[in-house]
Amino acid sequence: MDRFSRKHHKDPHAHVIHKPGRRLMVGVPLRFVWNKVSGHGSRSPNAGLNLVSFIDFLVVTVIFLLMSFSASGEIAVDKNVRLPKAENVEDVIDAPMVAVNGNQILVDGALAGSTRAIEELGRLQKIDELFNLLKNKRELWKQVEPNKPFPGVCILQVDQNVPALVVKSVFQTAAFAGYPNVSFMVSKLPKSQ
Repeated sequence: MDRFSRKHHKDPHAHVIHKPGRRLMVGVPLRFVWNKVSGHGSRSPNAGLNLVSFIDFLVVTVIFLLMSFSASGEIAVDKNVRLPKAENVEDVIDAPMVAVNGNQILVDGALAGSTRAIEELGRLQKIDELFNLLKNKRELWKQVEPNKPFPGVCILQVDQNVPALVVKSVFQTAAFAGYPNVSFMVSKLPKSQ
């Protein structure tokens, strides 16, 4: 009996138990649809999906995200900077990072001055490049967050061998640029009992 003829008899109990097989588009009584679904047409409408490549891509993406995730706000420290150690510490906050190593001053990785000039002069001085960079960051923050008060916090990442005169000059320049609240980045020591 032809499945597309309307004269075939329907079993009243056929809806209870079905034999295994395809279910999608089987009940459509159009011959051209049936030919397409069963693959008798020119090409199958179902595209084969290469799951191995897709799973490899997802695994690489998940591993990358896990490796780059930082739960406590850890920030990479320049390999040339040896941080001082402290017991009582707090997690890092989102603020401009001013790094001071043996001869350079960097703000978020951008060069903002030299420590040599301060050491040669032998007195406190305002560091113009640092002042301009921090002032621009403050103005940008105020444009992005116009309804919030400016926190005025920056983080100093200072090598433990940098002279105090340089640290005081950087601290004072940051305060002049609108960052009076300065946090120092340190290495965490285990708490003594």
